Amino acid sequence: MVGSASAVEGYGTMRRYSRHLITHADHPIAAPLHGDSFRAVLAAAMNHSGGGKRLLDLGCGQAMWPLTALTGWEGSFAVGVDTAADSLEWARAEASRLGVADRLTLHEADAARFAAEEPEEPFDVVLCVGATHAFGGLLSTLAAASRQLAPGGCVVVGEGFWEREPGPDVLDALGAVPGDYTDLGTTVDRVTAADWEPVYAHTSTRDEWDEYEWCWTGSLARWALDHPDHPHAGEARETAAAHRAAWLHGYRGTLGFVTMVLRDAR
Repeated sequence: MVGSASAVEGYGTMRRYSRHLITHADHPIAAPLHGDSFRAVLAAAMNHSGGGKRLLDLGCGQAMWPLTALTGWEGSFAVGVDTAADSLEWARAEASRLGVADRLTLHEADAARFAAEEPEEPFDVVLCVGATHAFGGLLSTLAAASRQLAPGGCVVVGEGFWEREPGPDVLDALGAVPGDYTDLGTTVDRVTAADWEPVYAHTSTRDEWDEYEWCWTGSLARWALDHPDHPHAGEARETAAAHRAAWLHGYRGTLGFVTMVLRDAR
């Protein structure tokens, strides 16, 4: 299984403090998506990308999207870009374990700078799920992705939206302002007004959000309890508690997440 907890344990991430790897030990997909939803989005992108199998993930983290594509689509090739060296190291080890290392290239680089470069060969699928902040927002992310996209290809973008108007407590918990997101309808309207056409999408459910957050906070708290003498144990427990409080007493039910598969309509 791609990204299984046993693979994470075997790699040793639970014996050292690498927060992203620890918080995603039980949920390596770094977004509120169940496995079936994740695979459905990826399949829609791969199957509606004009037949090509070259994939680019901007802000790839542990490269779960590329790894899953490589194991599910014969002859596919993938590139992942992220600034987190530990996550990329984990992805390389996982690619080797799965036997797809020869078809995966990983770059430790700023995603926005990477996307600004002219590609040697354009990509059939370009992903940016939960990392639009690296480009300054949704529409600038799509503009950057389009520079890397082959004709007829798909962009997969995961973005937050307001399920309901956020109050001051929610904004404080997220460190956000109201204009950071819009409601779901307006979010889609902004995309279509920029000449992108949704050909598939998934709106994360409350259950998906809850599973993601319980895994995030729970795995970090567990690591702290299992390593009480580690110099970062106290910090880890405090981080887990603060994140859990921000979610349960703040943005739960207010912040939504949509993952869209888009085609360029221009």
